[in-house]
Formats: sequence, structure tokens, C-alpha cells
Amino acid sequence: MADKVDMLGGWTETKATDEIQKISNQVKDQVERFTGKNYREFEAVEYRSQLVAGLNFLIKVHVGAEDYIHLRVFQALPCNGGEVVLRGVEQNRTKKDPLVPFIN
Repeated sequence: MADKVDMLGGWTETKATDEIQKISNQVKDQVERFTGKNYREFEAVEYRSQLVAGLNFLIKVHVGAEDYIHLRVFQALPCNGGEVVLRGVEQNRTKKDPLVPFIN
């Protein structure tokens, strides 16, 4: 699922695919523990990726009504097990908020 980037470590343009929903679903339990909320809706609507020693993802997820969250997710390379791990969550986001790197 690696995307073409101009250079190693650069972020791709924002896009949407069905494959990113699968990654989002893999971390949903981690997101719910992190936020203390249970999400009935959990639809990945767009993402950006960054090739490092694996893949970093910034994912915008619609969680109901006008509510969105941003996820920071790391996926290890297949040769390293391919594990998908939640690295951060930004709550209280809107549909228009851009996906930008964050740390929390």
C-alpha cells in the first residue's frame, strides 16, 4: 500500500481509499480506549502516508454527525511483522480540518 512520494520521509497528498478503512478498523479498539468513547460510526474518509521504516498514516475518521477525529497510525514493514499501532488521536476535528502531522 506504499504510495509514491517525492522522497523518503515525505508525506503524500491527501487521498481516500477502501484500504485505509481496514487499517482504521484495526486500531478502533485502541482509539476507543484512548478517547474513552465508543464509536458507532467509524468511517475513514481520507488519509496521508509517509514512508519511513514502515508507514506512518494520518487518517481523518468520521465518527458521527459533524464529528471527526484524526488518527496517527504506524504500520511496520511486512518483514517486521506488519503490526498496526495507534500513535495518537486528535479529537474535536471537523470535515474541513486539514490532515497535518501531530504528536500527543
